[in-house]
Amino acid sequence: MDRADFDAATMRLALAEAEAAARAGEVPVGAVLVGPDGAVLARAHNLVEARRDPTAHAEMLAIREAAARLGAKRLPGCALYVTLEPCAMCATAASFARLSRVVFAAPDPKGGGVLHGPRIFAQPTCHWRCEVEQGPFAEEAGEELRSFFRARREGGGA
Repeated sequence: MDRADFDAATMRLALAEAEAAARAGEVPVGAVLVGPDGAVLARAHNLVEARRDPTAHAEMLAIREAAARLGAKRLPGCALYVTLEPCAMCATAASFARLSRVVFAAPDPKGGGVLHGPRIFAQPTCHWRCEVEQGPFAEEAGEELRSFFRARREGGGA
């Protein structure tokens, strides 16, 4: 399987996590973290509401799970696939974990921290710069988010 096909297959797993988040009433963001060999080390979706934890973003949960699974604080050679451009907190966590790649689907001009906002990996104080790519399924991931927030507005939710 070539890299583009692998990225698409892995992002589909992240999209499934985002759908699970939406069904649970969470902002629909999903993440998958794979090891250097391409094996899935962790899958997660936002659990901010369920855990009442502002740090329970999909990316943070996936990084924590993979680190625990490997018994390591650094995850060199690993790649994070996420349905939305990571925020500054999650981008910083990816840097601290020494991830090799971050692949995201939908850009986030308002809250992103990679290509938008603080651009964490471009800062001179960033000690580890992950390779960043906008990957496949940007439209699908964006529509999942738009639908979720549209339903919340129309239903009077937060």
